[in-house]
Amino acid sequence: MSVITLRVTDDKHERIKNLAVSRGVSVNKLIDEAMTLMIAKYDIETRFKARAAKGDINAGIALLDKVLEKREAYDKALDDTLTK
Repeated sequence: MSVITLRVTDDKHERIKNLAVSRGVSVNKLIDEAMTLMIAKYDIETRFKARAAKGDINAGIALLDKVLEKREAYDKALDDTLTK
């Protein structure tokens, strides 16, 4: 396990703490979940680019559809979190 030191404004820190409390998780867990979503998005984009480079248009379009679905789910989860 690694440790990351993150510098944020006092206001942002307070808002993150409030968000974590509202979700019933620690700030650490909240940041970990956000990082997991960002990594998943990166992995999807990387796979899409790799398939696109091979020139298989149908595989690229299928992967793009998956990216769109993931993005919509991510956006909905974020909206749900922010409106709680």
